[in-house]
Amino acid sequence: MSEPVANVDWDAEAATFDEEPDHGLRDPEIRRAWADRLHGWLPDRAADILDLGCGTGSLSLLAAEQGHHVTGVDLSPVMVDLARAKLAGRDAAFLIGDAAAPPVGEQRFDVVLVRHVLWTLPDPARVLRHWRGLLRPGGRLVLIEGRWGMVSPVGIPADRLTELLAPLAGYVHLERLSDDLQLWGKDVDDERYAVVAIPAIP
Repeated sequence: MSEPVANVDWDAEAATFDEEPDHGLRDPEIRRAWADRLHGWLPDRAADILDLGCGTGSLSLLAAEQGHHVTGVDLSPVMVDLARAKLAGRDAAFLIGDAAAPPVGEQRFDVVLVRHVLWTLPDPARVLRHWRGLLRPGGRLVLIEGRWGMVSPVGIPADRLTELLAPLAGYVHLERLSDDLQLWGKDVDDERYAVVAIPAIP
């Protein structure tokens, strides 16, 4: 979640970012829970994955361990350095750049994977259209999002995201994640979910 929201200095946050159970995935049970979910969301065959707002590369590492080639993008140079170190020797590359307009040129991907980033961006509908354009035919968006906080909630509700995806995707699958304690390392009472969206092939 390394996008410029609420003036957070993500370079400064990088050193302790992985201390959150669902960021660093250091606990074997949490790591296994995310790996299992990711296995269900990603293609069965080896695929090119674009991990946007990749942070320190924890999901990138899980994807690489499952045989995928990963390109990670993050706005924070320090996060990118940590991701490169975490995936040293893996089939992965990391770029410094904006998740809303990743610096990948004409390259296209089988999956655009994004966790806890879309809600921070000012025009999610436009961003989703751009991300769809980064997919190869038959590719998919895997979006992990939520809505957090009770007094002043932030985030994007699942029904809003599925509404934004409706004109872009022929297939949209929503998974609720709030009740899966193993993903978060604690009980959560906010809305957390994942959406897999596959655009229709023209």
